[in-house]
This record gives sequence, C-alpha cells and structure tokens, in this order.
Amino acid sequence: QVQLVESGGGLVQAGGSLRLSCAASGRTFSTYAMGWFRQAPGKEREFVAAISSSGGRTFSVKGRFTISRDNAKNTVYLQMNSLKPEDTAVYYCAADLVTIASTTVHFLKNEYDYWGQGTQVTVSS
Repeated sequence: QVQLVESGGGLVQAGGSLRLSCAASGRTFSTYAMGWFRQAPGKEREFVAAISSSGGRTFSVKGRFTISRDNAKNTVYLQMNSLKPEDTAVYYCAADLVTIASTTVHFLKNEYDYWGQGTQVTVSS
C-alpha cells in the first residue's frame, strides 16, 4: 500500500509556471506507475499525465506539462508552464502497483488504486 501527498499548488498568473510534487510513502515506490489528474468545479476528473515505474516512458495531454519522477526521493513531479485560467483545478496524483522497470502507463482513473488528497491550482487572468 502507498500513501500519496501532493504539494506545490497555489495561485499563479496566466503565463506563469508551477511544479507540483507528490510524495509517496513506503519503500517500493519504483514499482508503481504514477499519474496526474485534475478536476475543475462541476467537471469530471480528467487525465493529465502518466509515467512508468522506471520513468522511462511518459505521456502528457498537454505539451506545456511535463511529468517526471525521482525514485530515490519517492516523488513524482508535474512541471506546468504557460499556465492558463482553464488549467484551474484540483490536481491529484495517483499510483498503480506494477513491477520494477515496467513500461506500463495508465490513462484511466479506474486503472489507479491509490490517490492523494489533491492540491489546488488557480490561474488568474
């Protein structure tokens, strides 16, 4: 089992950048595929980015967003650049147990077993 804690959200002006972090508990972080999702008020939670357990495979729906991970620090990151007001949402990280050096990435909410509590990102115009 893994516990996830997001941080790094806040208020930023349009065009600015933020880096979100998600710290995971436990000693087997390198066996989890990780993802970032976001949920705006009144909308469904949507996929943002994913990374394989080794970090060798990544996917992002936004060219302005980059996902990365540091397995030595049990942390996954989401670097967000050129932020827009429509990026305003609660951002969640998620984890799914796979294997070490897996190339698996997940895109669907129901493929993830563990979720953090979320961090608010607000982009002002």
